[in-house]
Amino acid sequence: MDFGLVLQTDPPASRVISLMKRAERNGFTHGWTFDSAVLWQEPFVIYSQILANTTTLKVGPMVTNPGTRTWEVTASTFATLNDMFGNRTVCGIGRGDSAMRVAGRKPNTLARLGEAIEVIRDLAEGREAEVDGQRLRLPWVRDGRLPVWMAAYGPKALALTGRKADGFILQLADPFLTEWMVKAVRDAAAEAGRDPDSVTICVAAPAYVGDDLGHAREQCRWFGGMVGNHVADLVARYGEHSGMVPEALTDYIKGRQGYDYSHHGRAGNPSTDFVPDEIVDRFCLLGPPEAHIDKLRALRDLGVDQFAVYDMHDAQETTIDAYGAEIIPALGD
Repeated sequence: MDFGLVLQTDPPASRVISLMKRAERNGFTHGWTFDSAVLWQEPFVIYSQILANTTTLKVGPMVTNPGTRTWEVTASTFATLNDMFGNRTVCGIGRGDSAMRVAGRKPNTLARLGEAIEVIRDLAEGREAEVDGQRLRLPWVRDGRLPVWMAAYGPKALALTGRKADGFILQLADPFLTEWMVKAVRDAAAEAGRDPDSVTICVAAPAYVGDDLGHAREQCRWFGGMVGNHVADLVARYGEHSGMVPEALTDYIKGRQGYDYSHHGRAGNPSTDFVPDEIVDRFCLLGPPEAHIDKLRALRDLGVDQFAVYDMHDAQETTIDAYGAEIIPALGD
């Protein structure tokens, strides 16, 4: 199992770079950031410095979207980083939650997202693609490689991931839901004539190492609110008891009363009071190292290739170090 570190690009950028360097020293293979231009600093500028200050770490957004940048700009940015640092990027992509909504726009449609996945990958790898009716190619790309991993929850998005994406990003660490969603992605890949095992599975969730479970829960409760935004979209689309989405995912948002993006992804988010302890425990990894190891082994047995640690709480360095000292080595057995 690989391990990634996920951060927000809060200033100063030097701290983001420092934490990514620390992660690489501790055995992490991927460094991810949020991508929401209004809420945080521009990640692609920071990726250049992360790559320059690390040796093998791969970087990318968790996640970008097809609406805030034109597709040829996104592809060219990835291809430039790859040309400079040797194909060390991954394009995590989704419909766009905070990035689009904060700017007063709706998230992208799945049809637009599916088209963007193919166009961005083709352009970044040096192939010709059509953008807004115009055939384009980046003539300077040589030996480019850009895996595109899609974030998804709902049945149509999971099916699209299986058909078109190189990887699947699932932003929660509940084994029951992971099994259900990984199966949906792999079934769709098989139906599309692809090798289901060729789709990389990445589970991303907050991790907090320590014995004070109450404090850990309060530091990570924000995550249930973030996931709740996507769940609310699914309920609006399919209904509360449609059978299209597991009720184990939808039940907990009944007490949700709106959402303030100014606190998005942050400990102490007041918009997440509706999230019960049970959901925090199911969606996150909390407790002593042994608890993390047990849950990660269960996820690995379900086909998860990478666990990406959302490190947005008051113990960033100690979490990275605990993973490097005790948890990552245990998952190498």
